[in-house]
Amino acid sequence: MANPTLITLTNPRAAAAEAFRSLRTNLMFSSVENPIHTLLVTSAHDSEEKSRLLANLAVTFAQSGNKTILVDADMRKPSQHTIWGIPNERGLTTMLLEDAALSTPPLMETSVENLQVLPSGPLPPNPADVLSSRRMDEVIGVLKARTNYILFDSPPVLAATDAALLGSKLDAALLVIRAGHTRRDHAARAREALERVHVRIVGAVLSNAPRQNSGGYYG
Repeated sequence: MANPTLITLTNPRAAAAEAFRSLRTNLMFSSVENPIHTLLVTSAHDSEEKSRLLANLAVTFAQSGNKTILVDADMRKPSQHTIWGIPNERGLTTMLLEDAALSTPPLMETSVENLQVLPSGPLPPNPADVLSSRRMDEVIGVLKARTNYILFDSPPVLAATDAALLGSKLDAALLVIRAGHTRRDHAARAREALERVHVRIVGAVLSNAPRQNSGGYYG
């Protein structure tokens, strides 16, 4: 049975599910000259909301017929393994440490065709150093060769430098802003932190917005 937070699976006709599909389409066609194949999804502070949003977005990418890998690169508070009900003994950190895992990634299948999840794996003592390493570049390259799109979950921007370091290695970043929760100055600071290291921000998505304004989620 699908996790109730995955509205794209439990209620695909809902306005919120349609908003996720619209967001996916906007991202796919955001730039014809510089197409997005690797995307970072992060937030200013809130961790749980952006992870749920990313999981739903990943479903819509896969449902469009594109091979998609969702990577949990939040090595401080990973949650994708919980959302998807999969083990977390092996994952991204395993690929960073073991050559065998680099050549044979420990990807987990999901109930969604075309969608695989790479959980975080055991948490390292120094996430920022791990994500900024050359080995991480190799991991990204290996995964890109296997799929059409890779969506990365990361810690909130203002909580650690992880998001900025990882984002600088990817095609683009999407900032999640929670209505009635994320402060305007925090959102501005998060944007500045990403732009400082030349992360390409393709936009922001507002979550938890009043239904009369957005139908649930909108970009």
